[in-house]
Amino acid sequence: MQLTIQEIIDLTGAKLVQGELGHLASGVAALDEAGNEEVSFLGNEKYFQDFLTTRAGVVLVPEGLPQKPEGVVLLEVENPSYAFAAVVKVLAKKQRSVTYGVHPSAVIAEDVVMNAEKVSIKPGVIIESGCVIGDGTEIGSGVVICEGSRVGEDCLFYPNVTVREHSQVGDRVILQPGCVIGSDGYGYELVGGKHTKVDQVGIVVLEDDVEIGANTAIDRARFGKTIIGEGTKVDNLVQIAHNVQTEKHCLIVSQSGLAGSSKLGNYVTVAAQAGVGGHIKIGDQAILAGRAGAMKSLAGGAIYSGFPARPMREETRKQGSLSKLPQLIKDVRKIKQHLEDGHS
Repeated sequence: MQLTIQEIIDLTGAKLVQGELGHLASGVAALDEAGNEEVSFLGNEKYFQDFLTTRAGVVLVPEGLPQKPEGVVLLEVENPSYAFAAVVKVLAKKQRSVTYGVHPSAVIAEDVVMNAEKVSIKPGVIIESGCVIGDGTEIGSGVVICEGSRVGEDCLFYPNVTVREHSQVGDRVILQPGCVIGSDGYGYELVGGKHTKVDQVGIVVLEDDVEIGANTAIDRARFGKTIIGEGTKVDNLVQIAHNVQTEKHCLIVSQSGLAGSSKLGNYVTVAAQAGVGGHIKIGDQAILAGRAGAMKSLAGGAIYSGFPARPMREETRKQGSLSKLPQLIKDVRKIKQHLEDGHS
């Protein structure tokens, strides 16, 4: 398939700032790999040098660039990365074969509610009693959906996902391979010298347009609900404990963890390997930088880093001071030696 420059403009709302409308594009690639018939984008200043030497035919760029490569069609957009994604959907959309119906090897309880002509159930799927599966949903090979769970419309479950009993999944939810929804919360009491398991009888709720990454685990509530709010995107290898609640459109990045009963406001970002302690609240639009550790509730609208997490400017000053500590120790030793020599 090919796109004209005018079609790319119509698709992205871009403004032509260099080149001709007659150019054709048939693929997408990175700046340093793209050829004359491919579209690329400049979304990060770190790649500006690649941009200046690119052989791409078309590049989506932000406004106000100080330099431009010659012989390249340049299209200005407000958000090059987002505009590029729109082009990718047309030129490089992943080709997934979707065949509606139920594979003969799937094991479906007799009372499951679904329209077999409007869902795609792949080989080896198990759907237990009392489940509801919405129209347009695709369930990949080896998925297990346990008793009493409800899955909305137009969802996509990749292979080997496990959805434990009575979980509630909204519409357009994506579950990447190997993730577990509704595993038991980590709850034990020390009784008689033994760690005794505390029953976890709550559920997990994934609201509309949530995506959960590969091998991520979201624990069921001890009682009540663990809730992942609308539009929230959770990366691979994340642990979300029992009774956690996120509001809408949060970003929770790889290898981070949310301890039990913690709460995230709207549009909170938890970066890679960051942690949130139990029973605390992170306010709207807060950002926890990579490896930050939130041990108390934090106000929204700020960036936090370090352990324990504190406002980034404060943490940066602290780290700057620590970097001077070796020289300070040397200076103190010299002063001490000078004083000792003066009294000898």
